[in-house]
Amino acid sequence: MPTKKKPQVTAAPARRRELLETAAEVFAEQGYNATTVRKIADRAGMLAGSLYYHFDSKESMLEEILRTFLDELGDGYDTVLAAGFEPRRTLEALVTESFREIDRHRAAVAIYQKESRQLVAQDRFTFLADSQRRFEKAWLSTLERGVAERAFRSDLDVRLTYRFVRDTVWVAASWYRPGGQHSPEEIARQYLSMVLDGIAVRA
Repeated sequence: MPTKKKPQVTAAPARRRELLETAAEVFAEQGYNATTVRKIADRAGMLAGSLYYHFDSKESMLEEILRTFLDELGDGYDTVLAAGFEPRRTLEALVTESFREIDRHRAAVAIYQKESRQLVAQDRFTFLADSQRRFEKAWLSTLERGVAERAFRSDLDVRLTYRFVRDTVWVAASWYRPGGQHSPEEIARQYLSMVLDGIAVRA
């Protein structure tokens, strides 16, 4: 006789978020391949079989973790771009939004940095490449507009600058801890004070 699939029970939103936060921490600490459903369940204080009542696999947990982070980041970037700020203020707002997302989704950022190159080859995670292209367009268009409007130096290599800013912002996920001494806004201000002196037009 065929075996019956375990029924999928929708968790209460608060409990579901809690389980996903736990899974994200385990993925970030141990790596996706080394993480098992049992390890996530142990960290959550439940039996592995019980976790299957909420999620059908560790892949579905990882997908939801990354989609939630990337969708929220994309919406934040879209809001910044729609505001119609001048280039420098737009760049400042994009950086600030990025640090806020690190504050909200530190573990997801760490997973994205470590795992996206391998995950994107899987059909289930092709959305990672779509998000990367979307974010790259937001940054490059801002930098290009800044050069055109003489807010940034005319000799600025916008693609190199984008890569530098992208990597130096997101690496903060490796050391930032929510609730620490500095707020994400303060970290953004300190970061921008260093970066913009190097790319802004000087009077």
